[in-house]
Amino acid sequence: MTNATIDLVRLAAMDSVHAARVLRGVRDAALSGQRPPVEPRPVIEESWGRMLRGGVDPDRDVRNGLLSREELEERRRSSGLAEVLPELRRGLVSIADAAQHIMVVADTEGRVLWREGSSAVLRMADGHGFELGADWTEATVGTNGVGTPLITRRPVQVFSAEHFVRTHHNWTCAGSPVTDPRDGRLIGVVDVSGPLDTMHPATLALVHSVTRLAEAELRTRHLTTLDRLRTTAVPLLAGIKGRALVVDSHGWTAAVTGMAPADRIALPKSFGPGRAWLPSLGECRIEPLPGGWLLRPDESEDGRPGTSATVLLDLSSPRHWTVTVTGDTGSWTHELTPRHAELLYLLAVSPTGSTAPALAGELFGDPGRAVTVRAELSRIRRYLAGLLEGRPYRFREDVDVRVTLPDDPADLLPQSRVRTVVRARRGERV
Repeated sequence: MTNATIDLVRLAAMDSVHAARVLRGVRDAALSGQRPPVEPRPVIEESWGRMLRGGVDPDRDVRNGLLSREELEERRRSSGLAEVLPELRRGLVSIADAAQHIMVVADTEGRVLWREGSSAVLRMADGHGFELGADWTEATVGTNGVGTPLITRRPVQVFSAEHFVRTHHNWTCAGSPVTDPRDGRLIGVVDVSGPLDTMHPATLALVHSVTRLAEAELRTRHLTTLDRLRTTAVPLLAGIKGRALVVDSHGWTAAVTGMAPADRIALPKSFGPGRAWLPSLGECRIEPLPGGWLLRPDESEDGRPGTSATVLLDLSSPRHWTVTVTGDTGSWTHELTPRHAELLYLLAVSPTGSTAPALAGELFGDPGRAVTVRAELSRIRRYLAGLLEGRPYRFREDVDVRVTLPDDPADLLPQSRVRTVVRARRGERV
């Protein structure tokens, strides 16, 4: 093998001992600052860089304390993953057991909530600290099939010495993030792991496919509950004069009267009965309903946050990003998906604006995907009503836009491949 980038298909063609030896050579060279015989895969090289900057010990297995049984059960109840556990079991457990693997399900903080599969492999996992309630974030155990997908927001397979910590080199794992289709938030990671001689490049595709089925199950359940709420909402709205709508707890619209329908209203994290300012609706009276909320906008409001507004784009965390709007009528915070965080960053660093083709070139390397960009920006404008303009897309001139960046530029949106973001991570001017 020459100085090409390593790939899992070529590794799988070798016997596991040879493949592990090749990867150890790559890792040792990378950690010593030498040119490796084969370039590591980009996702692995970037993860190793995060470990070196974060001070993770490559030669010592460091573990945080396990969750108590009470904490574990509470996380299981609140994670949202319990709803799709039967789907994950149907798709993975029997296959993992037969292939001498285990299935592991972790939450957004990398805590192992469930694990099932081969009893022999479960005992091996205990030796690695891969136990119920364990912390498997990158910052604790280095590059791995749970923590790395949490950072990259994409499926990742890690084989042998691609694990940053040496004590995990007899292990292979493939993990895929799970996103809740109701609000776009990451809710956890599903991982299939086992001894290094069980590695197969198709494992990752299998895990990713099963997580997509689990997300589809969440989507189906959501539509069912929305239909149930609509049954309550329609007769209720029939007796109301003026503008009103009923939404579920995630802001999806069940029924509307006196105004144009919207698929979804962005709701702040802290939300309850009383009064609140909401994007696109303005000041609203809020009343609770079984499974949702009745929203009654004030007729004098136009949905704008006021004559002046401050937009704070908080990208300081490598995993969670928010936008906060503060105006004359109040303050409101919304958690961002990775794509929306990228788009708002591009607009924030380009005050004169950008066209849809130019943004598509940044996001996808293909200006022809402008339609996709316009669709995403339409979704963004639902919660930044009146603050974004088009042709070109930009923030209004009277809006004070501020961006909070990570202390280390290399931690800026680590999952992103956008050229402007990559340059910023390198410390270059954008």
